[in-house]
Amino acid sequence: MKVIKKILTWVPLILLALVSLIPFWLMFSMSTYKSEMIFQNNPLIPSNFLMENIKTIMESNFVHSYLNSLFVSALAMVLSVIVCSMAGFAMTVYQFKAKKFVNTLIMLTMMVPTQIGIIGYMIEMRNLHLNQTLIPLILVWIASGFGAYWMTSFIQSALPMELVESARVDGAGEIMIYLRIAFPCIRPGLVTLALLQFLWSWNSYMYPLLFINKQENYTIPIFVKSLASAYRTDYGAQLTGLTLATIPILIFFALGSKTFIRGLTAGAVKG
Repeated sequence: MKVIKKILTWVPLILLALVSLIPFWLMFSMSTYKSEMIFQNNPLIPSNFLMENIKTIMESNFVHSYLNSLFVSALAMVLSVIVCSMAGFAMTVYQFKAKKFVNTLIMLTMMVPTQIGIIGYMIEMRNLHLNQTLIPLILVWIASGFGAYWMTSFIQSALPMELVESARVDGAGEIMIYLRIAFPCIRPGLVTLALLQFLWSWNSYMYPLLFINKQENYTIPIFVKSLASAYRTDYGAQLTGLTLATIPILIFFALGSKTFIRGLTAGAVKG
């Protein structure tokens, strides 16, 4: 009976995993074809043109764009986690008159469409003379309304207030309470937010498209788009660039998958 239950559990999971991996396999397989051959052959079977495609993108400033994306995404992730976790800690631990107003303001920021908010952001960056730099691509992710709301909700369910009060009685300062008491309790939430922010920043296309025109500041999405011209689109090279661009994301999720799932499911079951 136990064997049957295991089979009924694992077979659907394996099938779902295989289905979810099909797009990745198709992307890799098509990256091994010459652009003109992609639509003439079976894309499930890899070809032998991968090294040529890699050579093409390496000759087109791919490494520099890759490093730009790593720099922007890593810095945006770290700063966003710090700011949002501190905001969530403050919204949970402290009591102040404007608390409801601030919480409502955070919620409202998530209701404003990005296309509307980006107009004011562009004007702000232009007045600060930060256009054509990587700084706007970092700043936009730091004060994240979702991040602040996520960390507030997570800390409320994961951080016992008794621990905070006990630490205060023992003479611990607020920064020490955050680092020594709160941080270990909210680690799954921090990892979840870090992975999401890295993913969003890494895959962001609209912000680099609006703020970056210089080739030396291209990120991966803009670089992949630049492989197409008015006369020819090198699909093979584009797919090769996209395949290589998924490597950091796969590594991050592989390293933090357990903590990521714990963070997403925290608070789902109360007991």
